[in-house]
Amino acid sequence: MTNPSVLTAALDDYVSARDDAVAKARADLSVSELEATALCCIADEPGIRPSILRSHLGVTAAGVTTMVDRLIGRGLVRRELDAEDRRVNHIHLEIDMQQEPWAALRRFPVEVDAAVRAESRDVVEVAAALLRRITDRVRAFS
Repeated sequence: MTNPSVLTAALDDYVSARDDAVAKARADLSVSELEATALCCIADEPGIRPSILRSHLGVTAAGVTTMVDRLIGRGLVRRELDAEDRRVNHIHLEIDMQQEPWAALRRFPVEVDAAVRAESRDVVEVAAALLRRITDRVRAFS
């Protein structure tokens, strides 16, 4: 294996820092990766239907039901029946993902955005263009 370029090493550091931050937040909150992803999906789509959540998470209907039941048991989410069709339910958060300790699940991208905003527009545009070209080239081989 060849030595990574300076940029590859920096990208590896970024990915490692992101993964470490999210893993620490999940451990501190005692939620699995799937549960953390589900909580973020529910925050982004309040009242999400289990079938939509299932498609976001890539799990079975039974898997979503079991996970939602577990989250309900912990007081993190609730189910509400649809007013027009009682066969349908919607999932809502019982927690505020913008407040501590739950905000930790999304802190890394928020801090990255802040760091990017501190850079000049030219630097950000050049970096974004380079990353897009690299990504497109790598995708061509996947």
